[in-house]
Amino acid sequence: MQAKPNLAAVLRGLVVATALAFSGASLGPATAAPNLAGLSAAQLTTVQAVNKYFNCITTLEGKFLQTAPDGTETNGYFVIDRPGKMRFRYYPPSKLDITVDGKTVAVDDKAVHEQTLYLLSETPLRFLLDKNIDLLKEAVVQSVSADSDLIIITMQDPGTFVTSKLTLYFDARSVELKQWTVTDEQGLETTVAVYETKVGNPTNPEWFKIDYSKYK
Repeated sequence: MQAKPNLAAVLRGLVVATALAFSGASLGPATAAPNLAGLSAAQLTTVQAVNKYFNCITTLEGKFLQTAPDGTETNGYFVIDRPGKMRFRYYPPSKLDITVDGKTVAVDDKAVHEQTLYLLSETPLRFLLDKNIDLLKEAVVQSVSADSDLIIITMQDPGTFVTSKLTLYFDARSVELKQWTVTDEQGLETTVAVYETKVGNPTNPEWFKIDYSKYK
């Protein structure tokens, strides 16, 4: 039996780079705790503003540019429909497609004609797609900084899929998510920038359908 592809490796650079970015959550008992005692009242207020931004979003779509540790760039388009649904498509020449239908995460690698399925409840994506997001409750917030241009939140994820540091970058005026960087246990960084984002647009249910018979 062929081993399943490493979900962290597949998702870390992109959505979960998004999922972890939005949640910083672990799948098992956390080995660290949020650094709440080290955050000032102003910093806590900043994180609450980020929580409010996320929880006001039902649908979010836009383009992404992913930069791997070796400098390789890939891009694509994403759509999120909370709660529970998401689609990430890489543009050619990449042939990766990630679909979440509310219960299942399907990682479709068209290059090798293989689709791997995971329960949404068993991945960090469940926090990104949950109805309510609370970074201070779910995430391991280590530091918060803000200036006139950017809000920067750094979190540590001690979860099952990957032990990493996540740095999130938000526009200081709109609190809109602009970019995140995932630093893995080896110090390698994957950066994802999102742009041309749109909030509140209607979505098509067909976008989130998974063909469970594919490649069988």
